[in-house]
Amino acid sequence: MKIVFMGTPDFAVPSLEALIDSEYDIVGVVTQPDRPKGRKKVLTPPPVKETALAHGLPVLQPQKLKGSDELKKLQSWAPDLIVTAAFGQLLPEEVLSLPHLGCMNVHASLLPKYRGGAPIHHAIINGERETGVTIMYMVKALDAGDIISQKSIPIEDEDDVASMFNKLSHLGAELLVDTLPALIEGRIQPTPQEPDLVSYAPNIQREDEQIDWTKSGKDIYNHIRGMRPFPGSFTTMEGDVVKVWVAEITNDKHLDPSPGTIYQLDADSLKVVCGDGTGLTLKEIQPAGKKRMSVSDFLHGSGNHWRVGMTFGG
Repeated sequence: MKIVFMGTPDFAVPSLEALIDSEYDIVGVVTQPDRPKGRKKVLTPPPVKETALAHGLPVLQPQKLKGSDELKKLQSWAPDLIVTAAFGQLLPEEVLSLPHLGCMNVHASLLPKYRGGAPIHHAIINGERETGVTIMYMVKALDAGDIISQKSIPIEDEDDVASMFNKLSHLGAELLVDTLPALIEGRIQPTPQEPDLVSYAPNIQREDEQIDWTKSGKDIYNHIRGMRPFPGSFTTMEGDVVKVWVAEITNDKHLDPSPGTIYQLDADSLKVVCGDGTGLTLKEIQPAGKKRMSVSDFLHGSGNHWRVGMTFGG
């Protein structure tokens, strides 16, 4: 059984490692090109490439697969099956029709909910209590293929994007190796996605990162952890951007000041009014041009002029 793996970020690494440890023949890996990273813009390979090379696997990194020399190389590998996980490119018809067992994808949601590039972010932001992974056939439409298998997992109140990425990446790898034998032997009947249950999770844009203080305290809390650690949520104070990394919901209710107003502040604590009249305690922030720090450290330093009644914008 010859398998080609296609994936790019950390999320895809456990699935690749699980296949490497399996009985199958991984004939090659396709991933995104190296990208500049960090303030010094150092050209950095994607995690899947590093893993593949560490195991001596051949790697292709096409800018775009369709019509490329890399596509010809991929075709020469003649895979029986292609497995993708967060690859980052739509597959052209020449790839979808290449393996006789088809192309299957490890997707980080319980499809048909949250089709798209940011399912984990949107599940947390929307306050979902459960998410999961789906193994599905790939088709030309985005995340619309028949479902092969699924497995769910709870989202805890303390979870953020980082913790759920880690949990779901390993859950996806487990489900993948559990599913493959039955799939190869033809013992699985794929299930079409129910059109009425489809929802979407598009990639996060800059405007999505801004905190809307008119929302409820619970919604803002979910927004902050649904943006952590990347790309991060932000608000503004006196025209300056302030990233908010950690917050807690307070027991305060029926607060009178307008949303975004600081209603309690001492040496170690900063509380803000939310749109439903509840409060949110900011625990860790990152003022513009500074590192991430506790609110206490900030209020003892450059933030010592902040006062009750000042209002966060947007």
